[in-house]
Amino acid sequence: MDRLTIRQIVEAVESGQVRIPAFQRGFVWEPDRVAFFMDTLFKHYPFGSLLIWRTNEKLKVERNLGPIELPPPKADFPIDYVLDGQQRITSAFLTFQTNREIIESAEWKDIFFDHTIADAAQENQFLALSKDEIDSSRHFPLRAFFDTVNYRRLTKNLKDELAQRLDAVQARFKEVSLPVQIFKTEDKGTVAVIFERINRQGVPLNTMQLLSAWTWSEEFQLQGQFDELTEELDEFGYSSGQIDENLLLRCTAAILIGSARPESIVEIPGERVRKRFDEVINGIKGALDFLRTNLSVQRIDNLPFQTLLVPLSVFFAVSGTKEIVVSANQRAKMLRWFWRASFSKRYSSGVIRNLEDDIKAMLQLRGGQESNLGEFPSSVDCSFFVGNRFSLGSVNTKTMILLLAQQQPLSFVSGAPIDLENKLKEYNKAEFHHLMPRSFLKDFSKPHLVDALVNFAFISKSENKTLGGVAPSEYRKKMPENVDDILEHALCPPLLFKDDFNDLIRERSLILASAAAKLIDN
Repeated sequence: MDRLTIRQIVEAVESGQVRIPAFQRGFVWEPDRVAFFMDTLFKHYPFGSLLIWRTNEKLKVERNLGPIELPPPKADFPIDYVLDGQQRITSAFLTFQTNREIIESAEWKDIFFDHTIADAAQENQFLALSKDEIDSSRHFPLRAFFDTVNYRRLTKNLKDELAQRLDAVQARFKEVSLPVQIFKTEDKGTVAVIFERINRQGVPLNTMQLLSAWTWSEEFQLQGQFDELTEELDEFGYSSGQIDENLLLRCTAAILIGSARPESIVEIPGERVRKRFDEVINGIKGALDFLRTNLSVQRIDNLPFQTLLVPLSVFFAVSGTKEIVVSANQRAKMLRWFWRASFSKRYSSGVIRNLEDDIKAMLQLRGGQESNLGEFPSSVDCSFFVGNRFSLGSVNTKTMILLLAQQQPLSFVSGAPIDLENKLKEYNKAEFHHLMPRSFLKDFSKPHLVDALVNFAFISKSENKTLGGVAPSEYRKKMPENVDDILEHALCPPLLFKDDFNDLIRERSLILASAAAKLIDN
């Protein structure tokens, strides 16, 4: 591991070699925290290393170093972009530099050594002070330590004991060095992977910010394009606070280069991303419309795997105002793939490999070629519905809910068709309740089965309250005349009203498994 002295850091920044990429956060340390960092340096306490990416390519967009505008880099010199350690480098530079003006509006205070405070491990001898807080009889500016002329002027009339103490402090800072890891590469994909894995103060740094910097122009900013897209897709639950930028990037990579790796798109020239971005928008919109129309997916949270959107977006990705016309055969193949991927939990492991296989097969299907889309093992039996607990966040529950939605369920109280659009947009547990209520099954010998998938249906909270927590034979009296239709659309056997939970488990799990098998074997 290399080390850089404070003087080397100041000189590197002054020369334009050290720079801050636009995808970094800004400088956020308060002056008091900078003063505390100076105390850490002075006492040689340990702290994390800096991470520098050395390259010959200058990024189109960069940040200032805190409140200081960076000079342009010198020609034919490598550039050092700070990936981790911006706060420390900026703090060191702002404290000791003497040649750059600090923006007046910046909340910056110079750092001073208080020589009236005795040396002690616990005492912080360094203070961030505004001009009206400075007492020259006790506060010595750290900025003077690397300015020979100013240092001589400030110390020439001091008593020998104090001058010697300041000389010792100056010497300590001159010898202090910061550990630094430098990696050299022109491969932006590698940088993206490294950048994704860095965490600073609990805030993950992401590929979206990195890609935004590399595709930026006056006319096009990737982050802004995605912001506009998510606003348009608000009806799909893809609104602010629910945005998965990683999913957007996967779709983008899949559409532009057939890859499911978000970091891979940084290898594409920004100009190409900009020119083809309408394909990305059309692809995502088309995929979501297909899911809503054919599978009752009203929001992203309805999907068993959000990554199902990636191959579908590839199929619908066209430029301009063109539209993809889906044939009956293509539609059938995509629906079969969807159910097989969901029931087999295809994207639970080997995600990248499986996604890229499906992206390739989806492109072949769109092009009218022989396609093996959905040709992977997938089976469903009764154990799926008996052995899995109903939990809205689980893949199996989401798959079960969409299975029930395909049957066009009817209200257990009114007998009218359930408004799936609103029910699935709300998407909370209040819309699903037990066929045999908990209170009725309180003495059942196998309590873990009470919350199994097999015991749930589209029964809202208000409907459940009307029916009451009684035996099915009792709440049947409160149901409308078309009770047989209601049960059929709920994939539920008439023996529900015999109040035997074991029989219900056996018979309904068979019905559910049969319905699922038709979807995956269609």
